[in-house]
This record gives sequence, C-alpha cells and structure tokens, in this order.
Amino acid sequence: MHTNLEDSHHIENHPEYIGLAVNRGVERLPSLSTDSANRFLRIKRPKLTVSDYVDGILAGNVTILSQAVTLIESVLPKHQKIAQEIILRCLPYAGKSIRVGITGVPGAGKSTFIEALGLYVINKKSKIAVLAIDPSSILSKGSILGDKTRMEQLSSETNAYIRPSPSAGSLGGVTRKTRETIILCEAAGYETIFIETVGVGQSETAVKSMVDFFLLLLIPGAGDELQGIKRGIMEMADAIVINKADGQNIQKAELAKSQFRNAIHLFPPTKSGWIPRVETCSSIFSSRIPLIWDMIIEYINHTKNNGFFDENRKEQSRYWMYETIDENLKRSFYQNPRLTDIIKEYETMAKNDKMSSFEAAQKLLDIYFNKNY
Repeated sequence: MHTNLEDSHHIENHPEYIGLAVNRGVERLPSLSTDSANRFLRIKRPKLTVSDYVDGILAGNVTILSQAVTLIESVLPKHQKIAQEIILRCLPYAGKSIRVGITGVPGAGKSTFIEALGLYVINKKSKIAVLAIDPSSILSKGSILGDKTRMEQLSSETNAYIRPSPSAGSLGGVTRKTRETIILCEAAGYETIFIETVGVGQSETAVKSMVDFFLLLLIPGAGDELQGIKRGIMEMADAIVINKADGQNIQKAELAKSQFRNAIHLFPPTKSGWIPRVETCSSIFSSRIPLIWDMIIEYINHTKNNGFFDENRKEQSRYWMYETIDENLKRSFYQNPRLTDIIKEYETMAKNDKMSSFEAAQKLLDIYFNKNY
C-alpha cells in the first residue's frame, strides 16, 4: 500500500491497518457573516399590484392564486381592501364551474372520496379545486391543515388545486371567505369546485348556500345511521352516498342504502324538483365513483333545464350579501375604539350581577350608535 497526503492526516491509512482507507474531508466553508445575513433577510418579494394578481389568476398561475386567497383570509384592513378589488375584477370571469359541497360524519372518508372523485374528473380533461375547511382549535386557534397529506395523489396533479383553510372558530368553519375563494378559483379556470366541510354540524347551512350540489357522505353501520344524523342535514342533501362499501361492508352498505331511501320518501318535495338519491361506493377501490359523478351531472342538467340552477345562485348572492353585512357590523362593533375599555367593565358588571346581561348589551350598543352619550 502506497502512502499519500492522506497518511499524515489519518493514522488509519498507515500500512499496518490493512483494508482501511480514510479520505481527507473537504475544507470548511466560511460561515455567512452577520452583514451578509442581514442583507439576505432584507430581500423582499416584489410587491404585486391588483392588476398583477388578476392577470396571474386569469392565466392560471397557482402561486399568485394562493397569494390572493391568503389576502382574502387575512384580517388586516389593507389586505381586505386589495382582496375586494381583486374579487371585483375577477367576477366577470367567475360562475362557470360546478360547485359541489361534501359533508359527512367523522371517519366517513371525505378526503379519500374527494380524491377518488377528483381524479376521475381530472381524467375527463377537467380542472378541479378543493377547498377543504380544517377545524381550528377553540383553545389555541391552531389548525392541522392536513388535506394535502390526505389527498397525496390528487395534490400532485397539475390540474388540481387544493386549498386547506382554517375555520378560525367561525360557525361551522365556513364563512364568506370560502365563497370569495370560489370566485377566484373559477376565474383561474377551475371547472369543478369541491368544498369539504369539517363534519356534520352547524356548517351545512353555510355550505348549502354556496354550492350547486350538496352531498352527504356516510358509512355503513348496524342500522343506527338515522339516529346519528340530523333530519335537517338529510333534507338539505341532494344525494346520500354510503362510502366504504367494500369487502364485508357491502351487505351493511346495502342495508343502510335501503333505510335511507325509505327515510327520504318521508321528506317534503325539494324546490329543485329533484328527488334525492342514495348510492353506495368504495373510495379506496374507486368503485361506483363514475356513477356518482354521472348523478351530479344529471342533477346540474335537471336544474338548469327547469331554471332552478340560476335562481338558486341568485338567492345565494342575496344570502351572502346579508351575511357580509352581519359580519362587518360585528367586526366594526368589537373594533370600535370607544368600546375597547368599557366593554370589559360592562362584562365584569354583568358577571357580578351588578347589571343584567341585556342591559349591558343595550348600553354598549347605545354607545356604539352614539345614542345619549
């Protein structure tokens, strides 16, 4: 064994250590100086104008679309102002998608179902967007935002856009922000938009008011489904789909299908003239997924032909106008500088029974509206 420069640095390279060879390491690079680091941190992304956002969205630029959605979700007034300008400019290009709301009991496999259905739709040469509302913690206000992990295959598709958004403690996790995001996604060319809710609860009314087709996803059980689902949610559904109908669950799924079909016949007729359907599927094996999509398209054609589709969207616009008024009034009230200190004082008085809750509320409202003060 010959000796080389490495011998002087590593004793393992000495001839007596047969079979060993240690190469010399690379020279250590100089560390980034404080000045260089500060210069790097000061580098900012170029600030986009409203026109830049709109042009990027219309061109289908996913990065710019995501940045615009972030502005919509922001609570900062300056961001909201820009967001509203972007939405206004995008409105003429919106409204051409099929909006599908999907809800269901926890564990029903909503994300897996959306992924299977989404992949099928993409294979039909269509672009889809998934707006998944993630539940925020009431205590920490934190959110998991794990839908891109659960929809791993779908999220890798070029023609799919998945946007998990924290519910931020709002009623059911669905607010005006989701509806505004729909407008941007439609302007960006997404032809089908899925809205996944947190689960069966109070959010369904809000979801129903922003979609064309409302689907309730359930799982087969031992005949207890009817007791576990609120009648109001079932009455809102345009279709009930029993998921996980595979293997040993097939018979249970068929039993549940029969029970729900019988229950639906007891409900009053729908305004759309559509008779809600009950179907089964297996998201994991993509079984009967094409049938589910064909049913959605049949519903869309049915409601467009009888005029309900357009009337429903007009009613939804009216609904969200009043919802926005309510939301802005509430925000304006709590952010009013005249109330910042006194609201805590009145709260303490109400808790200590020195003033009734109703009197405290009325006095605060009087201050807000500048009455007798």
